[in-house]
Amino acid sequence: MVRTPLTPEERERGERFGRLLREARGGRSMAEVAACAGISAETLRKIETGRAPTPAFFTVAALATALGLSMDELAGRCAPVVA
Repeated sequence: MVRTPLTPEERERGERFGRLLREARGGRSMAEVAACAGISAETLRKIETGRAPTPAFFTVAALATALGLSMDELAGRCAPVVA
């Protein structure tokens, strides 16, 4: 299966999401947060660096729970920037 290339907006949203996760993680290790969310540290690393800009819904929900964030907050802070 061939994936449709991401738009610049989708890539930017993935980068914003990664920054948000890094900020929310604070002093916690990547391995600790990943284990709490039930994902691998490599998956979290890819999401945080924007190399996996469109993670699955259940991955996003698990990360939100592990970091104490609401899905509404995530959606609001990752929304497209309107100029």
